Amino acid sequence: MDEIAKWRKRIDEIDEQLVKLLNERAAYAIEIGKVKHEKGMEICNPEREKKVIDHICQQNIGPLDNTTIKKLFECIIEECKSSQKNYEE
Repeated sequence: MDEIAKWRKRIDEIDEQLVKLLNERAAYAIEIGKVKHEKGMEICNPEREKKVIDHICQQNIGPLDNTTIKKLFECIIEECKSSQKNYEE
């Protein structure tokens, strides 16, 4: 059981880092949303989203496959867009 506890502790530490990084990413997306709002630009940019996903899949070395990485980043991107839209309201 100590071995499992050790791995779980490491996972908890990584989860904490992920939360920090996801919030940092969202904060940057909100700043981009502010600029887009000021310039009258659309929040949604499918071409940029495709570039982001393509780039991150190229960086993927596994063990998660690109399909999984793509799903995760589609969720991240959607939530960041939602944060941008919430700024407008």
